[in-house]
Amino acid sequence: MRMVKTLILIFLTACLYAGNISAKKTIRPVKKDLLGTHNGGEVYLFTLTNRHGNILKITNYGARIVRIEVPDRNGVKDNVTLGSETLESIIKGDMFGGAVIGRFANRIANGRFTLDGKEYNLTVNNRPNTLHGGRNGWFSKVWLAEIPEGSKMPTLKLSLTSPDMDEGFPGEVRIDVVYTWTDKNEIIIDYHATTDKKTVINVTNHAYFNLHGAGKGYIFDHILMLQASSYTPFNNVKIPTGEIRPVKGTPFDFTTPRPIGDKIGETFEEIIFDGYDHNFVLDNKKKVDATVYDPVSGRLLEVITDQPGMQFYSGSGMAWKKAVASGTLPATTRSGFALETQHFPDSPNQPGFPSTILEPGEHFRSRTIYRFSVRK
Repeated sequence: MRMVKTLILIFLTACLYAGNISAKKTIRPVKKDLLGTHNGGEVYLFTLTNRHGNILKITNYGARIVRIEVPDRNGVKDNVTLGSETLESIIKGDMFGGAVIGRFANRIANGRFTLDGKEYNLTVNNRPNTLHGGRNGWFSKVWLAEIPEGSKMPTLKLSLTSPDMDEGFPGEVRIDVVYTWTDKNEIIIDYHATTDKKTVINVTNHAYFNLHGAGKGYIFDHILMLQASSYTPFNNVKIPTGEIRPVKGTPFDFTTPRPIGDKIGETFEEIIFDGYDHNFVLDNKKKVDATVYDPVSGRLLEVITDQPGMQFYSGSGMAWKKAVASGTLPATTRSGFALETQHFPDSPNQPGFPSTILEPGEHFRSRTIYRFSVRK
């Protein structure tokens, strides 16, 4: 009997050891390749591969997404985000594409705001306004990169310290961005920031998508649904008027799915409506805040966020932005769309909008998920 018990113990120990070895073999490490140096910092390309062999590529220059490979309804994989994997092309291309945007995503009117009675003057880079954090916002920085140990999914952590008065913003802000690439083809983006002085913060990711495949035609036939019953109209320099207006009866009504290009070219408010670069006020009542479906490939993108707004951009300026579709192939107008989860534009100057103030001792936390699947 003792011999039998000993044999059973040896067998169970061997099974446990073999299981541990098998588990270790299934862990998919994040691949790291040096792209070059920029402003004294080393720039790397990180490749995250999930259990299905689908790929997410990120660089620590701007903490930006540069490639997302997912299958269509026939299992054929393609890259569905605009971007490049060479440092020269990334730097010369669209400065915002795929990047983490801060300290304040979107526009601030006339490059200034007042906080506790003090006016702060920012770098103006989109006259007369400040756009996406200024001329040298977070999109232009080389971030510190770390591959966390013990993660169950391919994960990359990127960190940055933004000094006091960076581009005119008060307070030293420390920001961490964690990308997780799941076996459900989800890009989970977790943001965490702190400050040592009262400031404002608004963070997003500025990826452009084309579900046909990057560089493969226009996005007007993509079918969009936005769980947003209101939007924030703006003036002639894209600064919100302060009004929160219902989308019903306007080109901004995507509460039921319809093609992105459905209303573009029609007359709206006595002018020809030429496309979207607008902030939508999310209802935040359902788990999924937006869906985009490509009837050609069958690919479906779902967007989930805890933020109050989503900037929908339909790609009307892609050509002049010098965006790269894939590799070194130049992007054309209407060849990519963006769904940027964030607070509303010009919030520091709009008392009726949700607050973007961050105090010392507080923690800014936010999560956005981009989930890819197919409809058969």
